[in-house]
Amino acid sequence: MAPLIDTDADLKRNNFIKEVYSPQFRNLLFMLKVYYLFLGGEFMLVLLLFATMFILMFLGMDIFVSMGVASAVYLLVSGNAPLTLIPNSMINGISNFSLLAIPFFILAGELMNISGMTLRILNFARFFIGRWKGGLSYACVIINIITAGVSGSAPADCSAVSSVLLPAMKEEDYPIGFSAAINAAAATIGPIIPPSIPMVFMSLITNLSVGRLFLGGVIPGLLMGGALMIISYFKVKHMNVKIYESKHSIKDFMVLLKDSYLALIAPLIILFGVISGLATITEVAILATAYVLIIGIFVYRTIRVRDILGIFKRTILFSSSIMAIFSIAGIFSWFIAVEGIGEKLKAFILATNISPPLFLLFVNLLFLFLGMIIDAIPAMLIFVPILMPIAIELGIDPIHLGVVIVTNLMIGLLTPPVGGLLFVETKIANVPFNVLTKELIPFIVALAVVLILMTYMPPIVTLIPNLVF
Repeated sequence: MAPLIDTDADLKRNNFIKEVYSPQFRNLLFMLKVYYLFLGGEFMLVLLLFATMFILMFLGMDIFVSMGVASAVYLLVSGNAPLTLIPNSMINGISNFSLLAIPFFILAGELMNISGMTLRILNFARFFIGRWKGGLSYACVIINIITAGVSGSAPADCSAVSSVLLPAMKEEDYPIGFSAAINAAAATIGPIIPPSIPMVFMSLITNLSVGRLFLGGVIPGLLMGGALMIISYFKVKHMNVKIYESKHSIKDFMVLLKDSYLALIAPLIILFGVISGLATITEVAILATAYVLIIGIFVYRTIRVRDILGIFKRTILFSSSIMAIFSIAGIFSWFIAVEGIGEKLKAFILATNISPPLFLLFVNLLFLFLGMIIDAIPAMLIFVPILMPIAIELGIDPIHLGVVIVTNLMIGLLTPPVGGLLFVETKIANVPFNVLTKELIPFIVALAVVLILMTYMPPIVTLIPNLVF
């Protein structure tokens, strides 16, 4: 067997470890190196990388910290590259110009809520459906569909819309568990209908057209909204809720339209920019943010200059958490390439003569499971580069697969133990976690039905992109 230290690089690295790390850490690292040598390398390294990451995540560490520590352990044990690869990859991971779209979409959503645009859209929607029993629950879905055209973030949409809808639903005697559930479930539409932060990531990972991905989510997003409304209809049918009373004359409609049309224009700016191709996705995000900011300050006069610093601060904190994950995840792409995981998995799957429908079933089950235990961004960054080439080899449209994967992960935001929307909504609605989870079951089933339809009926996803591009 070869000695543990067989090159000058190994010697320097181990000397560095002796100087910096504790004896306990050196012993652990030595044991990992021995296991690596005896178990023969490749499988052990991959297992070590992912096991370290998931163990640290379950111990409560932030995702980007878990990924960073796992990366450092991998490099120290394997010696495939110096530790300086990590900071270099982090810088390269966030150097893409298109990533600037993400903080601006988040900022636009924050400004839209602060400016009162969300409330104006609610009043506009209630004019049409408020007089129906359960109209406020339907309005919740409609608002999420409209605001989805601005922020593209499920947690951002959930917090913005819930802060407006929950008090109104309480006044009309909706059970708090149902109110929280419909708000959380409707927020999953945000990253499906354009614009979408997960779709931006999907585009950066796969080099697919972000415009085609955006438009691929239009019909699925509308179907998701329709499915949630159907579930709301049957649930509200047995509730003793108040019915919104208002006048429904042309004059009243014109008053509401005058008050809300500027808010309704904001999503259209983004949609026009994406379809026309006159601006990049980053430029579209900046234009939408500027529009909402100008309307809020000078027209509605609901955004005060002294409030802007606080709005920017919240946006920076939210955006930084996303960017941190994206920066460290770049190193995982390097690991996957070095270990040849993608090519080996591709050869194995193709050797089994798997059919496209069965492969799509595998993808759905995998990402539904991943959505339960990790956030959407690391799940995509780690597994999409492996699976996308296999799908293309099987003749599956990559736009179709990309939208299906994002939809899976959005449903995962509603499932324990790590469902991000569960924690957001329990905090906002002040409802017990188990109550919200139970109320969400029929909504999750409805969303799963839509997922199955779009998985095995590709035109649901590809029709609009093929017509436009």
